Amino acid sequence: MAHRPDRTSSSGDQTYTEWLVASQQVWWKRVLKVQWPYQEKLRQQQLGRTLDVGCGIGRNLQVLPPGSVGTDTNPTSVEVARRRGLVAVLPEDLADDEQFDALLLAHLLEHLPASAAEELVRGYLRHLRPGGEVQIVCPQQRGYASDPTHVHYFDAGELEALCRRLGLELVSSTSFPFPTWAGKLFIYNEFWVRARYAGSSPT
Repeated sequence: MAHRPDRTSSSGDQTYTEWLVASQQVWWKRVLKVQWPYQEKLRQQQLGRTLDVGCGIGRNLQVLPPGSVGTDTNPTSVEVARRRGLVAVLPEDLADDEQFDALLLAHLLEHLPASAAEELVRGYLRHLRPGGEVQIVCPQQRGYASDPTHVHYFDAGELEALCRRLGLELVSSTSFPFPTWAGKLFIYNEFWVRARYAGSSPT
């Protein structure tokens, strides 16, 4: 069993990839199919061809529409995703002019300081076609506390403000699968914030 990350760990480490793989293979998660509600929620978004930023080992790529691509700074995670038959690349290998219908940033921004998270999203907007959408997913309190590599807690209000600063039009902001009160107790309660891109981002 892979060691659980501690506060000295980074989501870019090989040990973090090993922990992700091991945690998804826990027997009760496979038997109960705990990812099914989240995968179905993602399918319902109908994002189109998506760039999955911070794709990790490819959990979301497995249910995104055909033509979707994942990117991650962790080369070990990218290799695992590729071995699963998914299309994943390091950021430097993504073509500068390649554009997508949507950007997905799921369980990524909380690994960064707030200012760095904003700059990361801003930098990826060039890969989004005009009228495309940005889907952000972040953990609530219990989920945030479960991973010592998390560095900044984003609530719905802060995520919505982030979208506005980037010139994005808010489409929806929800708590899933339960209302926000459950986020203090249930590790898998999440903020889902979706916004539309007009075609140019503020400098």
